Amino acid sequence: MRVALGQLAISSDPQVNLGRVGAAVATAAAQGAQLVVFPEGTQARFSADLRSVAEPLDGAFCRGLAAAARGAGLAIVAGLFEPAPDGRVFNTTVGYGSDGELAAVYRKIHLFDALGHRESDSVAPGDDVCVATLAGLRVGFMTCYDVRFPELARALVVGGAQLLVLPAAWAAGTFKEEHWVTLVRARAIENTVWVAAAGQVPDPAEAPTRAPTGIGRSLLIDPMGTVRIDLGPTEGVGVGDVDSQYTARVRVALPGLDNRRTDVFGTDRIATGAD
Repeated sequence: MRVALGQLAISSDPQVNLGRVGAAVATAAAQGAQLVVFPEGTQARFSADLRSVAEPLDGAFCRGLAAAARGAGLAIVAGLFEPAPDGRVFNTTVGYGSDGELAAVYRKIHLFDALGHRESDSVAPGDDVCVATLAGLRVGFMTCYDVRFPELARALVVGGAQLLVLPAAWAAGTFKEEHWVTLVRARAIENTVWVAAAGQVPDPAEAPTRAPTGIGRSLLIDPMGTVRIDLGPTEGVGVGDVDSQYTARVRVALPGLDNRRTDVFGTDRIATGAD
């Protein structure tokens, strides 16, 4: 399966971002991509008023994503903000099939209350893990800070995920970029699984007056930890192949999943979410 990483500059205006999604989808489709992964918060940058931009799953932004997927005939993963019952928002990642039908909804489980940030002040946590079929592959969903929690990635892979998608808006900071690359590769290596991680880059039109919301560094990592794509710090689309036969060969040589001691550490459990 050919997967694209859509590394976008994210505006405060959802309509501007839908236009950027459409352009990136066209680029990805022209290169034969069957799935394109966009950043966390593709709908609007974090410096926006998240409550005011938040929409239900049948809102204008999701309808735009569905139309883009259907029009190009490829699957889309992207982040948005959804109203939560307590007055906060959910940091939600959705997956649309190539027919434009909603196939997956994942609400970020681990909120970034660290390094001086308090995501939970405005964002409510989700409670369910999500594995769904997109472009013929079983895809497990993570979002940004989730990458620091290896138990989530392991649960997704035990639940059948052949590819982990990781939309992000990874902020800059001391050692932060090193952490990002190391952690994304670690989740791939320890689970012998493909990881497609898509990040934001600063919007030049807003960067002078608003804090940047991402370092870029969108990555496609194979099950041995090899970096197949690294988009660096600038906006762009990268396309690469996710090869399930390669995964199988790696797992014969490196059967870490088979060597787990569930008798010692317990039985993995998973709720598979929408499919």
